[in-house]
Amino acid sequence: MKQAVQVTVLGQQYTIRSTMAPEEVCRVADFINAKIAEVVAASRAVDTLNTAVLALLNVGEAYLRLRDANQVREEALTAQLRDLVARLETACPESPPQDK
Repeated sequence: MKQAVQVTVLGQQYTIRSTMAPEEVCRVADFINAKIAEVVAASRAVDTLNTAVLALLNVGEAYLRLRDANQVREEALTAQLRDLVARLETACPESPPQDK
């Protein structure tokens, strides 16, 4: 069930309707506000739109880096599992069913 949660981003108040817990919605808003504060501290950007876009670019870059790293890990795990299955198949070949 969606719940309405009030958050403030860049000094603007928003009502967010989400199935996430209200604490998680606030956590996301806090994260976004922290990223915006990093951009403001590092770039002297005063335009709200430019600040938001720069923060979004930073978040997007971090997301893609994490996604790519997870994909590499997933591919490595898949390769390891295939290797283990091949070893098991070699060590324990299927024997034909025995008639009783």
